Amino acid sequence: MATEVRIDALLPGEMARKAENVGVRKAEAELVPLFSLAILAGAFIALGAVFATTVAAGATGYLSYGVIKLLVGLVFSLGLILVIVGGAELFTGNNLIAMAWASGKVSTQNLLRNWVVVYVGNFVGSIGTALLILLARQYTFGGGQVGATALNIAVGKVHLGFVQAIALGVLCNALVCLAVWLTFSARSTMDKIAAIVFPISAFVAAGFEHSVANMYFIPVGLLIKDFDPAFAAQSGVNLDGLTWAAFFVKNLLPVTIGNIIGGTILVASIYWLIFLKRSR
Repeated sequence: MATEVRIDALLPGEMARKAENVGVRKAEAELVPLFSLAILAGAFIALGAVFATTVAAGATGYLSYGVIKLLVGLVFSLGLILVIVGGAELFTGNNLIAMAWASGKVSTQNLLRNWVVVYVGNFVGSIGTALLILLARQYTFGGGQVGATALNIAVGKVHLGFVQAIALGVLCNALVCLAVWLTFSARSTMDKIAAIVFPISAFVAAGFEHSVANMYFIPVGLLIKDFDPAFAAQSGVNLDGLTWAAFFVKNLLPVTIGNIIGGTILVASIYWLIFLKRSR
């Protein structure tokens, strides 16, 4: 008897069960592979940020604000495409493990273990990529416009208000987790890519805040400021507020809080309540 092969996309109820199973596997992953994949994810998101910064360089005055943000968002999607298709562990996407935790299939200890290990690994991968950009002096390309854009992005992010940064983080990870959620319906690589592009482009174009992306965007500005002060001075960007303390306290902390709220409450908990609570 021939085996029936389904080629249509998974329905939302099936997606929820898949998300639950994926969450269990992620929470039970061994430490070394988990940390290694987290470093890769940090590097992948940073590569998307490099792409986005390069595309934005020099565009002001030639294209409208909205068009620039759209183009930047489209190319930044590279980061999550590499994570999902290439295979890596991203902290913001892993907030969906909360679905398996709510079902009692993942312990609180394993949930927090995954988040902490992946968060630290993402930071290592992002900072490592920023260091490579510094050594490669890629920021000097385009007559220095790439570096000036990187500095402007970093400065803008450390001058957000604390509550504002939390709210922007909430909105961002709602879209990131929705992108990951949509990939659970996919039957092919192209399905996954198509599911990723628009939610990620939307969060970037709207100016929402992603903690892992900011692990590259702000440190690369700090590294340029600290190790190439001549270039930083020539850029004309006011860097008085761009410090490592501002990075951690004014941006990374509130944005991470917001990302967790957006991913776990606005996406994971809602889909769990709709599709999985009854089965538990």
